[in-house]
Amino acid sequence: MARVAVWIVAGTLALGTAGLALAQMHGGGMHGHGHGADGTGHDEVNMPGLRGEDATEAESAELAVMFRNFDTFSREVELLPDGIRTVTRSSDTEVMDALVSHVVGMIDRVGQGRDPKIFIQSPTLDIFFARTGVIESDVEVTEEGIVVTQTSTDPEVVEALHVHAGEVSRMAENGMQAVHEMMMER
Repeated sequence: MARVAVWIVAGTLALGTAGLALAQMHGGGMHGHGHGADGTGHDEVNMPGLRGEDATEAESAELAVMFRNFDTFSREVELLPDGIRTVTRSSDTEVMDALVSHVVGMIDRVGQGRDPKIFIQSPTLDIFFARTGVIESDVEVTEEGIVVTQTSTDPEVVEALHVHAGEVSRMAENGMQAVHEMMMER
């Protein structure tokens, strides 16, 4: 089974959704209000942006655990000519369990072409869901952490793997702030 591990922000972010999210981040959007619980900005408690069209409550909850505890992560990325090798770990066992579950779940989703379409998701993932079967992944949980090696013969997929590895590293370093920054860059 071809699979891809993504600790990411799963799914796709359509241009319309990105525009709405950006408008909401800046106090615009529907009815001119922010998207926080109190109407003033981002809702870090409920994290509604982690929900998606085809994401389960459990998947969204895993993402929330990882974003709330991003400061427990450490990560190493090696860019390979045909893919990536990453090692990600958490100093917190609950967060590590959420990470492993998320990676395994996303591997299965990509293999099935089942994009969860999480609202804050990077458009980089579109290529993974569009081209199932072209990524070879090896995932192993070791003393080092979760070790993921992904390769492809498709140059566009390799480029997307490289970009996405960087996006995930930014999120592991800065949590939801990195997501906001990447959305603004788009």
